[in-house]
Amino acid sequence: MTTSPAQPSCAAFELRRALDGLIYRFDLARDPQGRPGYRRADRDLWIIRHPSLGWIAGSHDGTEIFGRPWDVPPEAQGAAPPEGTWVSRKGDKSYVYTLVHL
Repeated sequence: MTTSPAQPSCAAFELRRALDGLIYRFDLARDPQGRPGYRRADRDLWIIRHPSLGWIAGSHDGTEIFGRPWDVPPEAQGAAPPEGTWVSRKGDKSYVYTLVHL
């Protein structure tokens, strides 16, 4: 039996980059398959709940991961992406962000 993911508990959040203060806003949305997640306001980039990896920035099948929480293991993550430190990788660069629920 397949179960649907729980509805996330916050409508929006920001990822605030520590290096330069850049802010990305993500809003609660549904992808074309109807799965809940958070879509970046300025691009078609998603933070979604993966069944075994927890909340990630990446693809639903987990083959592409661009970012994830640093301090919260998947089993301790709730219905929304955890606030706190997130890390991302873009090419050969890594960035540290703070995720803040709005």
